Amino acid sequence: MTVQPGSLTRQQLYDRIRESSKDEVILEEMIRLGFWPGDEAQPNLPAELIKRRGDIHREISELHKKERLWSDPETALKEMHKRRKKEALARRKETKLRNARGRHDRALAWHERRKSDVLYLGEGVSAGLHSDGVAKPLKPGLPALGSPKALAEAMGIPLAELRFLAFDRALSRISHYQRFTIPKKTGGERLISAPMPRLKRAQYWVLDAILDKVAVHEAAHGFVPGRSILTNAGAHVGREVVVNLDLKDFFPSLTFKRVKGKFRGLGYPEPVATVLALLCTEPDVDELELDGERLFAAKGPRRLPQGAPTSPMLTNLVCIRLDKRLAALAASLGFTYTRYADDMTFSASGEGAAKVSALLKYVGEIVTAEGFTVHPDKTRVMRRGRHQEVTGLTVNERVAVPRETLRRFRALLHQIGKNGPEGRHWGKARDVFDAALGFSFFVRMVSPAIGDPLIAEVRSLAARHGHAPKAVPEPTAFRAKSARGEAPLARWWIPAERPAPEPEAILIEPPKPAPRPAQANAPRSAIGAAAGMRARMQQEGPSGAWNQGSGRQTVEDGSIGSAFRRLPRRTYKILGILMLFGLVASVSPRLAALGLIFLIGYVIAERKKR
Repeated sequence: MTVQPGSLTRQQLYDRIRESSKDEVILEEMIRLGFWPGDEAQPNLPAELIKRRGDIHREISELHKKERLWSDPETALKEMHKRRKKEALARRKETKLRNARGRHDRALAWHERRKSDVLYLGEGVSAGLHSDGVAKPLKPGLPALGSPKALAEAMGIPLAELRFLAFDRALSRISHYQRFTIPKKTGGERLISAPMPRLKRAQYWVLDAILDKVAVHEAAHGFVPGRSILTNAGAHVGREVVVNLDLKDFFPSLTFKRVKGKFRGLGYPEPVATVLALLCTEPDVDELELDGERLFAAKGPRRLPQGAPTSPMLTNLVCIRLDKRLAALAASLGFTYTRYADDMTFSASGEGAAKVSALLKYVGEIVTAEGFTVHPDKTRVMRRGRHQEVTGLTVNERVAVPRETLRRFRALLHQIGKNGPEGRHWGKARDVFDAALGFSFFVRMVSPAIGDPLIAEVRSLAARHGHAPKAVPEPTAFRAKSARGEAPLARWWIPAERPAPEPEAILIEPPKPAPRPAQANAPRSAIGAAAGMRARMQQEGPSGAWNQGSGRQTVEDGSIGSAFRRLPRRTYKILGILMLFGLVASVSPRLAALGLIFLIGYVIAERKKR
């Protein structure tokens, strides 16, 4: 038992003597205080004897305790139950501590792993984060990305932000897309999902660093640098037969799994391909309002959104095998094949023009096998002698804007010049002059000789009617900075990492209460007790201390017991006399009268002494 100076009360000192022996306690105190040599090298036979006798006393005391315990079966049984309960409580506490410590260690390990890896991105899409799969060679020219952390570093964003952008939620308070509809040329509305700036930044990086560096099939003309609807239509000029087909629900057909498979085909590991596919896809959502809070509920699988900068190029990459098969089929039947987004065009002359039925049959089979569907209402077969049109342009003899369209446009300009722009419109645009100017530039792209006069006429009409041309916004550095992995804005908000998990309350040791001064400095002798009482009386001040000059004491705490304990001895004398006077009066009134006279005389004498 470790002894600290001045830390034992008298009772604790008695208990210590009872546990060993008085001589042993005295010896230990003498050694501690330096009155007995404690060096083991010196001969210390009396000390050894005293210590041995103390050990024997302890053993005998323990045997006596057991003998008293086992002599009474009921007491022994209670003691056994008490010991077992104490052991069970100790084991339970240890189990709770062990489980809590294990949970905390696992939470810390998970927190550390989250700093360097993406472990979960939602239900149904996170399996690939823990599977490497078969490694494929990386396509030439693509950046090497071995993990989601490397992807985040290449994008110039924290891993927490990458996790935030790629997380798949069935119900969310936020949405990374702004959705609106635009009218279709054939009627109906088209849903456009425009990404928010933070997601658009990541998608621009994917587009410029990965997608634009992968070669597409030569038959694809949509969203490819150097190709357009003009090059797509130019491949079918002057043919005997032109066949147009349309893929139904083209963008929604490209689901998360297909996009992820394309990134895997480029040579990226499974976790990186999973994150890239999540960045480039989104599910259809229903916008709800519950208790005044706006919520976005996902419905259906994730797929390519129309409006994201990565979607057009991803369609070309996913359709590479489709383009190869259709191009091979067209070549075998004597046709020429091109595709602009979801519009497929076949044209032929000579013997191939007679194989349209076979072409349509095999095209339907190939398209279905590749996971697409041919729109049954948009298949057109146009032969020579009739108007042949490809992606909105006439291809009978040369690529040109349809005559009927030009006729209506010139009629519009004539009406504006004659009657003004009120009530006039071109297409679905709200501003007739902006729409007319845009169409004039389109005509100039197809035929400069026709387009330049139209542009001049539109600008003249706009100036005549006081229409200020809409300022064309200059290209910003948003995409360029995103491609370099830089923040587009100087003050760009960055999501913070989660703080480390806090330990459970059972693992936090409560602070030990400070010992009371009376306990810390408890006297171990009667002299110490008296000194402590004097110190307390001095601390109480004049209100509770004995006033020696007047022989009186003031009691302010209202405690009757403490007041009686502090009464002077003379007061007790007076009380004793009064009690004796009452006892005598009950026996003999005469004696009581004599006693009263004596008491009055005693009081007068005492007052004269003062």
